Amino acid sequence: MTINFDNALGIHPLALKLRDRRTELLASNLANADTPNYKARDLDFRSVLQSVHTSPLKLAATQAGHVTATAPGSRGEALYRLPSQPSLDGNTVETEQEQMRFAENAVQYQATLNFLSGKIASLRTALTGE
Repeated sequence: MTINFDNALGIHPLALKLRDRRTELLASNLANADTPNYKARDLDFRSVLQSVHTSPLKLAATQAGHVTATAPGSRGEALYRLPSQPSLDGNTVETEQEQMRFAENAVQYQATLNFLSGKIASLRTALTGE
């Protein structure tokens, strides 16, 4: 009997990759908080996971040239964030908001690691029979 790790680990490996990518984006935003005309970027984590996990309506492409309709950010690309208070130099990074998002993402990254660790421990138990 073979083990399908995609089924065994679920969506957690993808979530870990997305959390990692979001960490990079948020760190870049914080590093460029004083750079004129820098535009803050972020991932829409929820829409990416929803588009991967559940997609109730699929359009059939009958020719290779057909374009698929997807929502912005649903494929994991970084989106630009609109600031609540625009700055005079064109920078859209709001340091306090970025720090809050970074800390929140770090906690969620650790939770995803804990879920993966639990899944792997369960697989190890199943394989060794202990």
